[in-house]
Amino acid sequence: MKNFYDLVEARQSCRAYDSFREVGPAKLARIIEAARLAPSACNSQPWHLITVTEASRCVEVAHALTSIGMNKWVDQATAFIVIVQESPNFTARLGGWIKNKHFPLIDCGIVSSYIALAATQEGLGSCILGWFDEKQMRKILEIPRSKRVLMVISLGYATDTHRQHQRKPLDEMSSKEKY
Repeated sequence: MKNFYDLVEARQSCRAYDSFREVGPAKLARIIEAARLAPSACNSQPWHLITVTEASRCVEVAHALTSIGMNKWVDQATAFIVIVQESPNFTARLGGWIKNKHFPLIDCGIVSSYIALAATQEGLGSCILGWFDEKQMRKILEIPRSKRVLMVISLGYATDTHRQHQRKPLDEMSSKEKY
């Protein structure tokens, strides 16, 4: 098991996978369990996670991810986790109305981070994707029209090398005591 800070340093958005190496069910189960434990506003857990590993279905999901000209590398991934937004519980909905915040979006962002970090712990690469044909994704995965597909996370064994993180300097993105 990696130290948390080593895990954060190791995680990166992967854009090259070994398309011949499948992600095993035990690894996926541990990743989904980590997601299940992610925090959410008022413990609402406003997400439904769909794992996709069947080869022909992965091809369809990859097509929905690339059909609008983006993510052309994603057809190499051998697994996907699709994050569907669910309705928050009453307390989170009320709090969101009072504070003018849509907590399910925040919560689904948190769960996606847990998935990406858990994938890294499992020795997998991942990439959180928000650019895809949502209508096509709903059709492929039989998601009701009333639901929003927020993100898709590609998974697989990375073939790209670890890159140095390109991030803003600390003094540009944080401060002490005041803005």
